[in-house]
Amino acid sequence: MNNGKTGAVFLIGAGPGDPDLITVKGKLLLETCDVVVYDNLVPDELVVSLPYGREKYYVGKRAGKHCYSQEDINHLLLKLALEGKNVARLKGSDPLVFGRGGEEAKFLKKNGIKFEIVPGLTSGIAGPEYAGIPPTDRELSSFVLLVTGHKAREKEASNVPWDWVARAKGGTIAVYMGVTEINRIVSTLLESGMNPETPAAVIERATYPSQRILTASLKTLPSVVIENKIKPPALFVFGETIRLQPVVEWLSHKPLLGLRVMITRAADQSQDMYRNFRWLGAEVMTYPTIATVPFHDRAAWQSLREIRSGTKWLAFTSSSGVRNFIDQFTENFGDIRRLAEYRIAALGSGTARILSRYHLQPDFIPSRSVVSEFAAQLCDKVGGADSTVLRVRGELSDKTFERILSERKLPVLPLTVYRTLFTEWPDDFKDKLFEFPPSVIIFTSATTVDGILKNMSIDEFRQLAQQATVISMGQATAARLRQMGIKIALEPRGQSIQSLIDELSRHLKSER
Repeated sequence: MNNGKTGAVFLIGAGPGDPDLITVKGKLLLETCDVVVYDNLVPDELVVSLPYGREKYYVGKRAGKHCYSQEDINHLLLKLALEGKNVARLKGSDPLVFGRGGEEAKFLKKNGIKFEIVPGLTSGIAGPEYAGIPPTDRELSSFVLLVTGHKAREKEASNVPWDWVARAKGGTIAVYMGVTEINRIVSTLLESGMNPETPAAVIERATYPSQRILTASLKTLPSVVIENKIKPPALFVFGETIRLQPVVEWLSHKPLLGLRVMITRAADQSQDMYRNFRWLGAEVMTYPTIATVPFHDRAAWQSLREIRSGTKWLAFTSSSGVRNFIDQFTENFGDIRRLAEYRIAALGSGTARILSRYHLQPDFIPSRSVVSEFAAQLCDKVGGADSTVLRVRGELSDKTFERILSERKLPVLPLTVYRTLFTEWPDDFKDKLFEFPPSVIIFTSATTVDGILKNMSIDEFRQLAQQATVISMGQATAARLRQMGIKIALEPRGQSIQSLIDELSRHLKSER
């Protein structure tokens, strides 16, 4: 809503693909701006991890498919800023290196809109480094050329001086956006005198754990691209430092390298899961089918105030429960020191880790991270009927915990602190999912299974699942998947992230 002020536009470089490579300033602006306008090559995780309901516009351009012209994008930025909104204009790599950010800046300046440029790590530097190819080396390369291989639609020929590039000795050449033009580029370089044996490399999906690195000589590079069906985004590198790749390469030791793991859990609950899988070399495919939003159960909070005697326990089973409870507790009681009245139980190390961020340590963690065992073991821990267990939950959580405590004659007060909603994936997400399909799909609840059908048909779901290792966490999740005819490859016994990763690793080894 316009508050009488004009907003600002922040031209932010998202980095080359790995979501951890965005700058600190870029991430802060992304989390605080009113609206996000983003491109095709932006890491999906940066978009889906934004708070539910954040205003987002996809304006990506893909080969043969442009949903917005550059003029449309310019006017969209202007419109949003004139509405008084601060706009995060999120662009892949760096906004001013082959990113047309300069054109957007000129348009904004012309129309009196304030803007800032937030540089990003460009793929011409980061891509080779993730592949183990130094852009420069004291002995082999004293300069780097960043060149576009893309030919503008309105031009019949590239205006890159390829004859001059071919004669540039003692450096490294990085060519962006050249997949469809690689035959022409190589032919021109050879005709202009570049040595046919010049080391060459192509890096597909640079900085992603599933990146492919193929090396060749200049003269054989086009055939390597065709034989291996290289697809955009891909980067080409020419130069002597490619010979160092076997020595400098550093990604291959990661145990889950190349695995594409699709996580359907709510993004706000999945940050630790994303990091753990990515740290082990997996490419995390962030496709949340549900989202959580705060829910205030006024009646339950009033009942909590009326408990005057006995031991009081807090039972947490999710990270969303912890975060929303802390926010609402301070809103209702004003002082977090009032939590000293409670003992705390947490389902597993993940929930305990979230509690520790608030400087709270659980008094009890079950031996296994399963809700039914959590409830049974807590009954033995709590003891007498003069105790009350406050069960912090989401709106759609099942009643297993409450049922077990009630059967044991223990007072239990359900406190709903968040609601679960189905999400709709941003434009083009489904296309990218089928273009680079997952090797593993993780479902953490029956609701995450239901949510996937809000974004694709049952036949598409079955097609996707048929090619992947499907992981189901919990009996209700498994039942829902089987109802849909989905074959489950793994049902982890524990519910912690580490136990999930350990069991998946063992399963994959047994499949080899």
